[in-house]
Amino acid sequence: MFGDLFEEDFSFISNNHCGKGKKSKPRESEPPAPRDSTNLSGIKNQGGTCYLNSLLQTLLFTPEFREALFSLGPEELGTLDDSRKPDAKVRIIPLQLQRLFAQLLLLDQQAASTTDLTESFGWSSHEEMRQHDVQELNRILFSALETSLVGTSGHDLINRLYHGIVVNQIVCKECKNVSERQEDFLDLTVAVKGVAGLEEALWNMYVEEEYFENDNLYRCGACDKLVEASKSAKLRKLPPFLTISLLRFNFDFEKCERYKETSCYTFPIQINLRPFCEQTEMDDSEYMYELFSVIIHKGGCYGGHYHVYIRDVDQLGNWQLQEEEDGLIEDKALRDTENGKETENPLAVLKGILSEEEAKQIPVDQLGQKLLEKKGVSWNKKYRKQYGALRKYLQNHPQIFQLSPDGNRVGLKETHKLLFKLDSRGQDLQSPPQKNDVQWNCEKTPPRPRATSAGCHWFDLNDSKVQPIKEKDLEKQFQGKESAYMLFYRKAQLKRPPEARGNPRYQIPEHLLNEMNAANTELQKKRAECDSASNGIDLHLHLSSCYKFHNGALHPSLSWKESVVDLTIDRRRTLGDLRQAVFQMLESWEGDMVLSMAKPLPAGLHLYQVLDGDELTLDGIGLADGADIFVWNGKEVGGTKVLTGPDHEPVVVNVLRLAEHNEGGKGQHFSEAQHVFSCSTSLGQLHSALAPAGGIILKNGSGAEGEAKNWEVFREEDMKETVRSVGLRDGCSVLILDSHDQSFVNVASGNLTAFTYDISWLQVKNFCGVEEEEKLVKITATIETVMSDIKMKAIRELQLEEELANESCLRPVNGNGKLLSPAAADVLPGFVLPEVPEDYTVKEAELKMGSLLGLCRGKAPASTQLFLYFMVGSDQNCSPEMEIVVEETASVRECLNLMLEKSGLSGDNWHLRRLDWCYEAGEALSQENATLKELNVCRGDTLVVTEGKLPEKGFLKIPIWWLKPSSHKKHGENAQDQVNGVTWKMDALQVSAAAAPPEPTHTGLDLCYAGRIEIAGEASLEDLKMQSVVPWHLCHGHWL
Repeated sequence: MFGDLFEEDFSFISNNHCGKGKKSKPRESEPPAPRDSTNLSGIKNQGGTCYLNSLLQTLLFTPEFREALFSLGPEELGTLDDSRKPDAKVRIIPLQLQRLFAQLLLLDQQAASTTDLTESFGWSSHEEMRQHDVQELNRILFSALETSLVGTSGHDLINRLYHGIVVNQIVCKECKNVSERQEDFLDLTVAVKGVAGLEEALWNMYVEEEYFENDNLYRCGACDKLVEASKSAKLRKLPPFLTISLLRFNFDFEKCERYKETSCYTFPIQINLRPFCEQTEMDDSEYMYELFSVIIHKGGCYGGHYHVYIRDVDQLGNWQLQEEEDGLIEDKALRDTENGKETENPLAVLKGILSEEEAKQIPVDQLGQKLLEKKGVSWNKKYRKQYGALRKYLQNHPQIFQLSPDGNRVGLKETHKLLFKLDSRGQDLQSPPQKNDVQWNCEKTPPRPRATSAGCHWFDLNDSKVQPIKEKDLEKQFQGKESAYMLFYRKAQLKRPPEARGNPRYQIPEHLLNEMNAANTELQKKRAECDSASNGIDLHLHLSSCYKFHNGALHPSLSWKESVVDLTIDRRRTLGDLRQAVFQMLESWEGDMVLSMAKPLPAGLHLYQVLDGDELTLDGIGLADGADIFVWNGKEVGGTKVLTGPDHEPVVVNVLRLAEHNEGGKGQHFSEAQHVFSCSTSLGQLHSALAPAGGIILKNGSGAEGEAKNWEVFREEDMKETVRSVGLRDGCSVLILDSHDQSFVNVASGNLTAFTYDISWLQVKNFCGVEEEEKLVKITATIETVMSDIKMKAIRELQLEEELANESCLRPVNGNGKLLSPAAADVLPGFVLPEVPEDYTVKEAELKMGSLLGLCRGKAPASTQLFLYFMVGSDQNCSPEMEIVVEETASVRECLNLMLEKSGLSGDNWHLRRLDWCYEAGEALSQENATLKELNVCRGDTLVVTEGKLPEKGFLKIPIWWLKPSSHKKHGENAQDQVNGVTWKMDALQVSAAAAPPEPTHTGLDLCYAGRIEIAGEASLEDLKMQSVVPWHLCHGHWL
């Protein structure tokens, strides 16, 4: 369950540790976050390792355990660098545990990783994703450590700290003989069900006695008989650290299921174990234990989550509840104000500025700008010397200021959104009403400092998250789905040396200190690089000397690469800094320098607003990564005046004109050209430029691929509108129609009636037999034209009566136009295919340009109907092929009945089969209640109406033929010869579904048809033989 935790298998060890022998891994995009205000590090959850994290944090905050582990040096454990050497003895588990503890104590990161440690256990990724029981892990981990530390000075580490002894005694009531048995323990398991708390559970285990009496007697070894006796247990030896597991998971034998006991179960902060011990004469201090860790399980018996409450014995963390820390900050700020210090505290000023903002967060640079406007002096000049950089100051007050994840935006937390009235010095003139129970009283007494707290502070370590809690919060874990699961007590006598308090470096070996120092230096470097990268922006500088203005936009006179200079700069720098950097890059620049925002458009580069305000930050003026900036004199480029701003954006328009009609091509062809116009150009100006000789202009707002319905005519009253106001954008198309092309347009409605890029034509031939000559007409259509419209157009073009529309349909016809049956499809070209549903479009009917359609008599099927061919029997010469239209939801039986009715047949002795590729009767449609759609019967399929009723599912119908001797036998032929002849003839027979008798091949044998028998497909030949005996007896009265 825990992999090879007992094995020292070096193949699982990772060399990814600080120092030498690093193993390259994919580099993270960002360095890990630093520790939060608690100054304690959490542990990352690998997917299901919360139980491991809780136990490791408990061991870390057991100072005696971690110091004993740190006391084992490389001379005893080896080094991780030597783990790959074949002859080196390296004790991987304690080494990885040392490194992890050092990281948790010293490395400035929010959460440490246990990947290297679990790899040393031999765990796979599957093990890391599975959650196990923390009590079982505690025992296995201790056992693995003991095994790994054999032969070192730490061989007795676990026993020295956690080993205890329980003695079980049975006392004979007659001879007073005492029989006892000792049991070693590293942890105690106590009952929860039916017990009020820990003291009662221990009382039941180590004070209450069990009596052997009446029918339940004890055999005394001294008396050699059954006697009355008493049984009890006592704690003989107490360990320095007592681990207690609460038996919260039980089994309900009535329901046959596991369940979690969630009833109230109390446990004390301090406990006196004297009543439960065998020896009670020592001082009380020998029996006093203090709680320092509670592992909590949240969830049920089949899964959940572990976290741990830990008392910070060495006071390594910064314990400060948010409301108390807020009070301290506010009190300090007000006291500083009252004392009239020369340099005021900026806290109230910043809070006042943020409280006036409607947005939840504003850019940090914008906050600095507002401070400059409010106070008349920048942060750097007034506060930086005493309080540091503005962003760092905000980060140091996370209880008041809410920073975005990238640290670029800031806002007030909800409890501090108070309105302020500020004077010019940033001091409160009037205190607002109290909100959210926040007290603004400078006389409020702050809580006791950390140094005088006697190590009584508690923290909740929940994987990566660490937060302070109060001691009374432990009571919340007495009961419920989230409740205490393991308790860890330490002897009250164990005192910590003064030098260990608040000192995470205490007793850590020198090599680990150096390793962590190097790791912290690397982290700071990476964070600085990440900060620079996250705040660095790349700007593209376009130099006016490399551009020329033509066709409504700026275009590089050289290549794009030669015309653009890239510059990387911190977004927190000012516009003046940017201007200075550009001047330094362009040493030969003369005259004024204007920086304008630019944007590459399809027409070319266009300029927008000029960047002003050298004291503003680049982020404050909205410069983003990848922004384009044009460097020029602000007036002209290459002697040409340049119009800037959104009102003069150039727009690329596709101008289409009709080419001459090509009969064999794709309908109408076009000539296409691109023109550039300013978005402020009027349509009248555009019309004069594109159609000086007259004509009309149509717009298609959806571009070159637009459909006909999107084309509309610009009327005379539209000529005063601008390109932008009528919705012309880059890529839009306009169509110029001269006078001879205007037949396509209904000018009155302003719509294009018969023009689209998908114009095509179809041929329709008359097969209705109304006239002797079969006429052929050409119909113009689009891919969206409905077949019923094509039929009506064809009827009009053929000058037929319109009443024929209800009695005719369209069917695709092949090349020579002959109306042939589908049976001749593979032999003769030009056959007529099934009717096309009239609600289909040309696209849905899969018709290509120039396709030939036949106008035939008969009603076209709907899209939910199937056009099918059928014949009676598989011989086409004997049975002509017929047609039928049926609903696709009709059943096989219903379809068969319609075919029988059309064929003039009746009766139930028929079934349907498909026509196979050999044009013979193939697979039977045996599911007569299934629909044609369910059986994938498609439009145009051919079915065969076959005589005979299908057997039930799983049965076969087999014809039986009997072979018998002729009525007179040949001269000299004996009975045995006749039998041999019959046997030979039977071998020549094959089972056939046909009813026709096989041809006789022996003059001395005759065949007699006995009929058909129905038999299961899984029946044996013996079953077939026995079933065949009955018709033989009925016909002949004997068996051959």
